[in-house]
Amino acid sequence: MALTPAEKSAFIRDGLLIKRGAVGSDLVARARALVDDWLRESMDPALIHSYTQRTFAPELGGHPDLLGLFSSSGAAALAGALLGDFLPVSTTQIQVRIPESQLPESQPEKAMHVDGVACPHLDPDELRTFSLLVGVVLSDITDPTGGALRYQSGGHLTMSEWFRDQWSLGITDQVPPDVDARTGTPFLGAPGDVLLMHHLVPHAVGRNLSREPRTMAYYRVSHVAHAEHRLQSLRDPWLDYPGLAGLHQAAASS
Repeated sequence: MALTPAEKSAFIRDGLLIKRGAVGSDLVARARALVDDWLRESMDPALIHSYTQRTFAPELGGHPDLLGLFSSSGAAALAGALLGDFLPVSTTQIQVRIPESQLPESQPEKAMHVDGVACPHLDPDELRTFSLLVGVVLSDITDPTGGALRYQSGGHLTMSEWFRDQWSLGITDQVPPDVDARTGTPFLGAPGDVLLMHHLVPHAVGRNLSREPRTMAYYRVSHVAHAEHRLQSLRDPWLDYPGLAGLHQAAASS
């Protein structure tokens, strides 16, 4: 699955792309069945904070039917069209926003943040960054108040300036105050839709006030050289995107 020049330009500008229906219904159905069975039979409500910070269904992260949403669909080719060579993806992060009416206590919200930088469960001096977040929708997400992810289009450029000019390792703020004050755009979609989001795009997740769980499968994709320049890639948004760097420079000078 290829990306058009217009789609690449949109990614450079916005830091994200949404590809509707990119994952087939059979792959989605198998993955959704696994997660639904786990929610019904294995989820421990007492661990809701841990699931939210890390992953739901942690024992299923390497299951072929979950990894297949990325590797056996067009999602991997889309990641390659943006990054070029990337490291193998060996685990799935499952994120579910449970309706508040179904929980004894509220599921914690996620404030505006960039993954792997100053996360509450990480040491401030520890980086767990990557290049591209790929999300596959497993449930209908039609209600912005249903726990939808909220992203800041174009925020990858704002964040790279902050990391370059104001931030250093050990700072516990996840984003600058002006970014934290924005609510973001809710990501709505149908099963099989794919979100491709630059690692530096700030995003948040709020409460689920609907009646249905919101379920997403996420894949953290790293350019093959990412580990060699983690700090630099926070300051240069195109370091992990060599095929887009020239397009960005041309757009900036036009």
